[in-house]
Order: sequence, then C-alpha cells, then structure tokens
Amino acid sequence: MDMKEFGMNRVLEPKGAVPTTAWKLDNQQETGPKEIRVRLEMVHLEWGNFNQICSYCGYDETRIKARIMQIINERGKLHNPYTGSGGLFLGTVEEIGSEVQDCGFSVGDSVISQSSISGLPMYIDSIRSVDFNYGQIECRGYAICFETTSLLLYSREVSAKYLLTAIDEEGNFLSVRQAVQERMAQRAVIIGGNLVTTLLYAQIIRECFGETASVTAVLDQHSMGDLTGKEIGSAFEPVIDQTCFVDLSRPMDAWEQIRQTEKETEPVDVVINLEDICGSETLATLLVREQGAVFYNGLQNNYSVGILVADAFSKEVTPHALDGFHRGAYELAMELIRSVSPNLKRLDAIYREKRKKRFNDRMGRQNGTPTAAVQRIDDFVYQSPVTRAMVEEALNVAQYDCNVIIQGETGVGKEKVFNIIYQNSPRHGKPCIRINCATIQENLAESEFFGYEKGSFTGAQSTGKEGYFEIANNGTLFLDEIGSLSLNMQSKLLRVLQDNTYYRVGGTEQRHANVRVICANNVPLRQLVEEGKFREDLYYRLNICSIDVPALRDRKEDILCLAEAFLKNYNKKYGVNKELSPEALEKLEAYHWPGNVRELENVVHRLYIRERERIIGGDAVEHLLNGAVYEEMIVNLRKECSREDSVDFNQIMEEQERRLIAFALKKEGTTRKAAEYLNLPQATLARKKVRYGL
Repeated sequence: MDMKEFGMNRVLEPKGAVPTTAWKLDNQQETGPKEIRVRLEMVHLEWGNFNQICSYCGYDETRIKARIMQIINERGKLHNPYTGSGGLFLGTVEEIGSEVQDCGFSVGDSVISQSSISGLPMYIDSIRSVDFNYGQIECRGYAICFETTSLLLYSREVSAKYLLTAIDEEGNFLSVRQAVQERMAQRAVIIGGNLVTTLLYAQIIRECFGETASVTAVLDQHSMGDLTGKEIGSAFEPVIDQTCFVDLSRPMDAWEQIRQTEKETEPVDVVINLEDICGSETLATLLVREQGAVFYNGLQNNYSVGILVADAFSKEVTPHALDGFHRGAYELAMELIRSVSPNLKRLDAIYREKRKKRFNDRMGRQNGTPTAAVQRIDDFVYQSPVTRAMVEEALNVAQYDCNVIIQGETGVGKEKVFNIIYQNSPRHGKPCIRINCATIQENLAESEFFGYEKGSFTGAQSTGKEGYFEIANNGTLFLDEIGSLSLNMQSKLLRVLQDNTYYRVGGTEQRHANVRVICANNVPLRQLVEEGKFREDLYYRLNICSIDVPALRDRKEDILCLAEAFLKNYNKKYGVNKELSPEALEKLEAYHWPGNVRELENVVHRLYIRERERIIGGDAVEHLLNGAVYEEMIVNLRKECSREDSVDFNQIMEEQERRLIAFALKKEGTTRKAAEYLNLPQATLARKKVRYGL
C-alpha cells in the first residue's frame, strides 16, 4: 500500500507516526493528488471528548469555541489530547485530487465521515453554535480526506444530528445486537450518558426480543441539566420500560436504589455502560448476573476497572469493549433512527423548551455535594475530569520505557505527575535522580551531568566524581526546568540520548548510560524552540510523549478537594481539628489561583495558623486572598504630594487606574469578569490591560 494513501505526507510531528497518532498534522488547504477536501458544515464530537472540553471550559460556550479552535491550531486536527478521541463531520465535497477522480463522489456532494476525524487534517474558520444535547458544532472550515477515509453520501433523508450520533456508534450497534442474540438476553440495563444513544441501544434490544424484553435506563441524576425525570421518561416510552436516576459516583447506594425501585430485583443478562463517570463500572458489575455480559463504550470507559471489580466480587462476567468501526453498519444506523424517530422528535421538543435555560455542568456540584468522587494516587488528590484524563494519560505513559516531557505552569504539580509515572514504571525501585536544572551553574553543568576524573580541573576531588547519568544508570533521571540549560549543554545532553554513551570530564573511557529521561518545564519547550532558546533536535528526542498539567483555574473541581486534603494534613500535624466553612470553600473555588496548587497549599496553611476559631470562615479567606491587594490598590497620595511643590494629576490618575485594573484582574481572573466587576466594556478593559502591560 502506498503510505501516502492515508496521509503520511501530512504528518509534521513526530515524523514517522501515522496521522491518528501524530501530535501535529499539516492542515494547509491545497489538496494533493490522492486527497479530497470537504467544506465543513457540522462536526459531531465523540461524547467523552465533548464532555471533557465542556468541563474544561466550565460549560461556557465562548470558551468551548475557543478551546476547539486552540486544539486545531496546535495540532492541525480536532483530536482532544486528554481523551485521545475525535468525532465525525458533515460537509460538502469541495475538491477531488487528480488521482482519486473515481472515488464515487462529485464536487458538491454532501458527505458524512465514517472514519474518525482524529486522523484527518482540519481547519475551522469559525464556529456558529454549540449543541450541548448532541455534542455537535455548526462551523465553517474544511477537512482533508484520504483514499482510505470512509465517506458516506448524505441524502438528507434524516436529520444530520441524528445520523451523526448514530454513525458514531454504528459498529457498536452490530456488536451489541450479535451478543444479545447469542445470549438470548431478555433483561438489559443501559447506563446512559447521551440520551439519544441510550434510546438507540435500547431499540436494538427491543428489536431483538420485542415486547418480551425488559429494558431499564440508568442515568446519572446530576447529568441531566434542566431536564426532569418525567420529561425524559415520556421521551423514552415505549422503547425503555423504566428509567432510574442515581448518583453514579456512589455505586453501592445506586445499586440499592435501583433494587428498591425495580419490580424485578434479579440481576440482568446484559449491561451496556455508555457512561464514563467513575463508579459506573462498579454499578454495571453489580447489576449483571453471573456469566452475563457487560459492554463498555471503548477501552477508556473503565473497561480495565470493570474487570478488576468483577474479580474482587468473585463474579464471572464477560466484558466487551465496543470497538466502533464496521463496514456495512450504516444501514443499521438508519434503521434505528427511523424506528425511534417519534422519540427523537419528542426529545427535541423538550430540548427546545429548555434552550433558554442554563445547561448545567454534568460533573459540577449540586447543593454543595460533589458528583464525581474524590480520587487519590499516593498523595496526588483530584476530582476534576480534566485531571482524571491527565492522570490516566500519565499511567498509560508510565508503562512505556520512553522519554517524557511534563509541561505546565509553575506550581501545578509537575513533580507529582512525575512521581505517578515513576512509581508505575518498569524502572520503579531502580535509581531515581531528581535535578533542578535552574540551580546548576553553567560552568559546572558538564561535570555535574557526566562526572569527572581525578585531577581534571582545579578543585576537583582527588577520587573523581560520578555524574547524574552514572548515578541514575538503569534508572530514571528527572530534569526539572530543563529549559534553563544552555544551548551548549543541550547539545551534549542530546549526544547522550542519541548514543547512550558519554565521557567523564577529563576522561578517555567511554561509559554507557541506560537511563529513562523525564523532564519538566513551566514554559512549553515548543515555544522555546521557536524562540531559539531550545534545540529542536533535542526537543524531538525528548518529546516521545508529552503530558500537559492543566492550571488549577482550569480544573476548578480540584480546588475544594485539595484544600480539604491540605487542611487534613495540618490538622494531623498540629493536632487541632479545624474546618473550612461552605462560604470559605466558595471563596477558594472562585479565586483565580495564579500560583496554582502551591499557592493554594500556602493559603490553607496560613489560614490554619492565623484563624483561632475551629471553623475558618469566608471573611478570613477573602481578607487573606485580597487584603494585600486592597492596600496596594490605592496610590499613597501623602507620599506623592510630599515629593514636589506640585503634583502630576494625570500621572497619579493613570497609576491609580493601573492599580485598580490590576486588582480586578487578580481578583476575577479573566478580562470578562474583571470588566463586569468594574462595570467597563470588556474591549475597553482589554485595551487598558495592554496599555499598562498587565
């Protein structure tokens, strides 16, 4: 097969990867001889991908649009780095390459992609709207397709939003139908995420066994936004017999609740788990009978956790990972849509009524109760789905003995992420050397890394000295702030990584290094490469895998669980039990945290020491976070007026304005919120922010 048939020539980083696994693709508009360019109308994001982006952006439509554009600008494709997933698109054929004129399509044809967009170059010029109910965007732009890209002619016989949703699952439909028929399953539970896909899977079971089948939908009670149970139940009838609303993050409580509401309490034959909330895999195992089947919508949907839970319960269960793509499954998708068309229309009518209401964060907090369970790996505590995806990525990377770059702002916990990788790596238990490159003097860097022989320079130890690579041999070397190394030292480091050999300073004996290098930096190394401050060849040698640790402001759910974990540690350390009031937690959650987790830990420590009462209140948090800023916000007129016989009115007013804007930005975190706080147009505040260099 010609390697260019599936887009190898479009791979930019890293060279040699295929488009789906590549970090970055060439998304230029010019169409190659074996390519097809499609003008985009709509993009359907895989449900886990869509929800991760929504959670990351706080369900703010403006931020969601910006995040999607950011992913495309960084990667040349719409491939979510946290979930590793993409989606499908609808568009119109715009240009066909000279060598694929017999592809079966003509310019102007409406087409839908059956292949995932995670391996297709894409550019989006603008996003008109975001459909939260279907995980879709209406947009303008283009996608580049290859000979191996599976495209379907779209006849507009059914609504595009239904069809894209169904095609995203179509291969899974075939797998489920076959398994249900083989097992003669009569009772099934669908743990649903998206209401439309829940309906479609229920219809498969209904078509296999008709009225004799019993189908129950289990939905997370915090994931339905403004929809009521009555509204959802009316949209599901008669395809789904019963709908239960539970807290999926508390699977044992959910199981008891279902058993109390179900007419029949016996375990079911089949459970289809379409949800990715931690706890859904445990509930699936509890609900299914011995030797029953549990389907997981992809390997990332707690498949491995489900196996471990079944083993812990000593329950023999047949797990299935739904695999997605099957040729010829298009007709089944169309058949299912036609069958549940009345239900889909009722559901859409409900959505239209709710359109003006705020769509709630499916992983947010309701009445002060977290819907996603707090999780911990060693001393790394988290609750946000964004952090969860990052941790899963780190655990996956850990098992591969390759170099890794960990990137993130100062204070986000990059060394904690390194600990996760190291503790779960094949080199666990072998030497682990941690180096802060910013503390190494440039004239000593070579001897520190590679060691030196006795008498090699004035002041050298008489016995010589081992370097970092020698000490870490057969183990792991963690290089924090690697971007601070000089270009000269970078070139020497590159040589070791290429050849796995080095010489001590002043030595003639070649030494071998078997070291896994994991590095971290608070400025993206790609940016330093573009600025000429970091060697591009060293960057590619290190960037086998890259993990971006999100800022604390981008994973708001982690703030409260981290604050409570820090307070618990200080309670244990100092022996006095203190608590954060709901108002204090609210103030902490609303703060921007420019210093990230390190600043949060410092604030909690100071609150613990300063506050004499057992309950730490909201006023104490407000004073600590903003007290110093309040004092700095006002220009000291006494000091200014004592300097000269006259004062510069304009200068003083400009300085006061600068301080006021700086205060608002620090307090609110974004230009939009700061502008609202100061009752200024956002554009005005943005101009002043640039003017004062804030």
